[in-house]
Amino acid sequence: GELDATVSDLQWIIDGYVLAFASLLLTGGILGDRWGRKRMFLSGLAIFTLASLGCGLSSSGGMLIAFRGLQGVGAALLMPGTLSILTVTFPPEERARAIGLWAGVSGLALALGPTLGGYIVEHAGWETVFFINVPIGIVAFAIAWRTVRESVSEETRLLDLPGLALGTGGLFALTYALIEANQRGWGDGLILGSLVLAGVLLVAFLVWEHRSPNAMMPLTFFRIPAFSAGNAVAFSISLGMFSIFLFVTLYMQAIRGYTPFQTGLRFLPMTAMIIVTAPIAGHVAQRIGPRIP
Repeated sequence: GELDATVSDLQWIIDGYVLAFASLLLTGGILGDRWGRKRMFLSGLAIFTLASLGCGLSSSGGMLIAFRGLQGVGAALLMPGTLSILTVTFPPEERARAIGLWAGVSGLALALGPTLGGYIVEHAGWETVFFINVPIGIVAFAIAWRTVRESVSEETRLLDLPGLALGTGGLFALTYALIEANQRGWGDGLILGSLVLAGVLLVAFLVWEHRSPNAMMPLTFFRIPAFSAGNAVAFSISLGMFSIFLFVTLYMQAIRGYTPFQTGLRFLPMTAMIIVTAPIAGHVAQRIGPRIP
C-alpha cells in the first residue's frame, strides 16, 4: 500500500527474486566448483545482505523489485555452496543426517518467516523484514570466514554462457507473460509474443544443453529415475507452495481482514510439519535408504 503496488507488482516482488535465483543457481554451483565454494558462499552472502538493506530502503515498487532480483543473485551464489560445504565437511555415514538438519533449519525459517515476519510488519513496518537479514548476514559472514574451509572441484568445469542466456531469457519471457497477462489480457500482442519467445528460447535451451559438452544442466542426468522423480516432486512442491503463500496471504488479509501476524499463524500448521518431518526423514534415509521416505 505504501508503494502503491499493483497485484502484478506484488508478483514481481516475489518472482524477481525467484527468477534470478532459479536462472543463476546452476551457474553459481559451477563458479563455486571452479573458484572456491567458500569464496562464492561469502560473495553471495555479502550480495544478499547488501541487497536486503537496499530492499528495506526502497521508496518505490520498481526499486524493491530490482533489489529483490539482486537478492536472488546473492542467493544463487551462496546456496549451492551450502550443500557442497556439507558434502566436504561430513563423512558419508553422517551426510544424510547433516542434510536433514540443513533442511530442518530451512524449514524452521519457513515457519518463522510468516509468523515472525507478520509480527514485525504489524508492529515495526514492512521494511524490517528486510533489515532483519542484515545483522544475521554480518554474523554469518564472520562465522563462515573463520570456520569454513575452502574447497574446489577436482574436475574443471567451464561456464555455459549460451545456456545461461537461453534459459534465463526463456524463463523471463514466460514469467512476464504469466504475470502481465492479467493486466493486459491474454490476447494482447505483447503477451502472445512473450509466450512464443519463451517457447522458442526454452526449446533452444534444451537443444543446446543436449549438444553442448559443457552443459550447465546435463540432460543425461534425467535418465536416472530417482533424479527425475526427485526433481518432479521438488518442482511440484515449489509450484504449489509459492502460489499458496502469495494468493492465500492476499485472501486472508484483503478479503478476510486478518492482520499480517494472524495470517502468519494460519500458515504455521503447514510449515511446522516441514520442521518436524525433515530431520526425521534424513535420519530414516540414513538407516534404510531414501526410496521409502
